Amino acid sequence: MEEQGKMKYALIGCGRISTNHIKAAVNNHLEITAVCDLLPERMESLLELHGLQAEDPIRRYTDYKKLIHDIKPTLVSIATESGSHAEIALYCIRHGIHVIIEKPMAMSMADADAIIRCSEEQGVKVSACHQNRFNIAVQSMRRALEDGRFGRLSHGSVHVRWNRNREYYQQAPWRGTWAMDGGALMNQCIHGIDLLRWTFGGEIEEVYGQTRRQFHSYLEAEDVGMAVIRFKSGAIATLEGTTNVYPKNLEETLCIFGENGTVKIGGTSTNSIDVWEFSDKTKADQAKKGFMEAAANVYGNGHISLFKDMTDAIRNDRPPYVDAYAGRDALELVLAVYKSQKEGRAVTLPLTNFACVDMKGEFGENSR
Repeated sequence: MEEQGKMKYALIGCGRISTNHIKAAVNNHLEITAVCDLLPERMESLLELHGLQAEDPIRRYTDYKKLIHDIKPTLVSIATESGSHAEIALYCIRHGIHVIIEKPMAMSMADADAIIRCSEEQGVKVSACHQNRFNIAVQSMRRALEDGRFGRLSHGSVHVRWNRNREYYQQAPWRGTWAMDGGALMNQCIHGIDLLRWTFGGEIEEVYGQTRRQFHSYLEAEDVGMAVIRFKSGAIATLEGTTNVYPKNLEETLCIFGENGTVKIGGTSTNSIDVWEFSDKTKADQAKKGFMEAAANVYGNGHISLFKDMTDAIRNDRPPYVDAYAGRDALELVLAVYKSQKEGRAVTLPLTNFACVDMKGEFGENSR
């Protein structure tokens, strides 16, 4: 077992989200041994941003397989384009390396199941990077839920109302493609979708969804999606996800309605408590109302907590708080909405043998 604070860590993928991974690694005192990206300049920019460019032990790679062979880190986080997550994760897992995988964990049910199966065979920890579970507001809601304060759940909703313009998609040509990204639901909204399913117990009977490509004709995938979800508990929920909000991000909200309580988690990334009402009022409840956790961007602060949990899970040989099954569940719900759109009917879960690329051509040709 490695000494506390000396766990060997490497980052694969140095794009938009990678700064949160490096920040989390630094905050958790990991030994950053290497970074990897196909574009060397992105590695240098990332390290310079965090004042690490002169750190002699940090090696640079453009081939992740060579990194794994040379460095043999204990923990790797994968922050590449979504379509390559599963391939890289499976390679790391087969070499006995624990992994944190950015969302979505995979792009097909087959790949998600393979990650779970392989990790269990190899005795390797996998954490799906749904960091918003660690938001202070979300954790407060979760404790109330686990304490039974809501009573029986009636229904709920998640709304991810954001803006992404042409410039955003031009920064990385893989964005908005079925093979490498998916649309608004798979990329921008999957965190809220994860929270919704987690809150309502995970077990889903049926999903009916509709998606459209309204304003982003140059993409393959959707820029708005909506769905109605029926849980096995009897609760129902709606989801709305879009990148069509003018002129900037509006909100990411999660609402839970129970027989004895109502909570609305809001803000731009489920980082504030907008409504907090329970029949068994406590003194602590008053402090919850109006709470807002400061965050530098829509990704929030959860990466630091997720990395802390994952390193502790490795050292103490326990499951991570956000495990591979959580990643699979969130992916399954997005793919269920996609399948419902494709087939024009409600779909039942569990979902098998469906992939993001099965949506190819759903909205006709685009200008790419």
